[in-house]
Amino acid sequence: MAAAIASSSPSPSQILSLVRSFIRVSRQFPDYNIREYTKRRAIDAFRQNAKLSEPSSISEAFSFGKSQLDVAKRQAVVYSLYVPPLPSVMDLPNKPF
Repeated sequence: MAAAIASSSPSPSQILSLVRSFIRVSRQFPDYNIREYTKRRAIDAFRQNAKLSEPSSISEAFSFGKSQLDVAKRQAVVYSLYVPPLPSVMDLPNKPF
């Protein structure tokens, strides 16, 4: 029974939930560069894997995405422990001169 569940292809709602989770986790990074890289990488991987048609390759990509989400969550915690003393220039509010 567990093998049948593992080999089944994820539903479109599960895939969109994974992408939304990546974007939510990317917001947790205190550094602008890491935050934007994580968001950009998640969106690029989603677009690249949207072309997959075989259920086995879709479920492989989905399980790889879930493992990468776990890595991103752990990294967000680590990066939050070592917040830079000054914010990035990109994080400062725009003020006219």
